[in-house]
Amino acid sequence: MADSNTRDGDSHHTQDLMRYVQRVHAAHNPGLQSAFDAPGRFDIPAIQLGASESKLLTLLMRLIVAKKVVEVGTLAGYSALRLADGLGDDGKVWTIEYEPQHAEVAEQVIESAGYSDRIEVLTGAGAYVLPTLEDYGPFDAVFVDADKESYPFYGRWAARNIRQGGLLIGDNAYVFGELLDESERGEAMRQFHEESTEYFDTTCIPTPEGMLIGVRK
Repeated sequence: MADSNTRDGDSHHTQDLMRYVQRVHAAHNPGLQSAFDAPGRFDIPAIQLGASESKLLTLLMRLIVAKKVVEVGTLAGYSALRLADGLGDDGKVWTIEYEPQHAEVAEQVIESAGYSDRIEVLTGAGAYVLPTLEDYGPFDAVFVDADKESYPFYGRWAARNIRQGGLLIGDNAYVFGELLDESERGEAMRQFHEESTEYFDTTCIPTPEGMLIGVRK
C-alpha cells in the first residue's frame, strides 16, 4: 500500500534501511565486492549502480531467460558481472566503455571474478561500437548507463536490435534531477523517455536515480 505522499515521491529510504535490505537481498560475493570497490582502488569515479539496482539486473535477465546482452557503459565491470550472473554459463555480455583506463580495469576485474568467458569488454564510443555488434543480434536486453546526451541514440539502436519481449533498461533516467530542465541532458533524457514508449511497453522505477525499463513490443 502507499499513501498520496509516497505516490508523489516521498520516500522512507534511510541509510540504515538501505544497508539492511542490501545485506539481506543483494549481498556481494568476493568477485562482486572486488568489482564494486575497484573504482576506489584505481582512482576512477565511483558512479556504479547500487547493490539493489544491480541485483535487479540479474533477476530481470533470469526472468526473460536472456542469453545475449549489450551494456553501454562498463566503468569497472560491476554491472556487467551482475548482468552475466543472470545469463547462465552459455550467455554473453558485450559491454562498451569509452575510457581506455576504465576498460582496462574492467577486464582485470572480470578476469579475477572468473567471467572472461561470458563478458567481452569493447573500448570506444557507443555510437561507433554498437553498429559492429548488430550481426550478433537480435539481443535479449540492452542496458544503458553511459553519457546521458547520447541516450536517444542508444534507445533507437536498442529498438532496432532487441527481440520482441526483450528489455531496454536505462539508468539515471532522472538525469541527476535535470529531467524537466531545459538543459541539453534534460532534453536528451526526455527524448529517450518519450521515444522509448513507441517501441517498448515502459515504466520508470523510482530508484534513487530513476531506472527506465521497457519490454520490446
